[in-house]
Amino acid sequence: MTILWVALGGAIGSAARYGVNVWSGRLLGSAFPWHTLAVNIIGCLAMGVIVEMMALKLNVGNETRAFLTTGILGGFTTFSAFSLDFALLVERKSYGLAGAYAAGSVILSLAAVFAGLYLVRAAAQ
Repeated sequence: MTILWVALGGAIGSAARYGVNVWSGRLLGSAFPWHTLAVNIIGCLAMGVIVEMMALKLNVGNETRAFLTTGILGGFTTFSAFSLDFALLVERKSYGLAGAYAAGSVILSLAAVFAGLYLVRAAAQ
């Protein structure tokens, strides 16, 4: 049943992301990826608030946690999950792992995008 809640949350988050994309494009133009910056910042703030509220104030089950974090926020921005993982490593005082995770995530993800572009372009020739 949890997977259905995650899927529903993902649909909500994805629709919200699309809304931000459209809104920011109309308001700010498309010369800079304002939409991605906005969803990353909003999603990370929401992740911090929601996770801490669930830890300290709200007594919710795993389905609700999954719906809100993996579902809605995961559909809205996966950067929020990355940021939470990084923050948890820092809070555990695993600074080396946190740095390696951040650097590895950014560098390897960017390399993977370029590799994907290259592979398709090479195959298309």
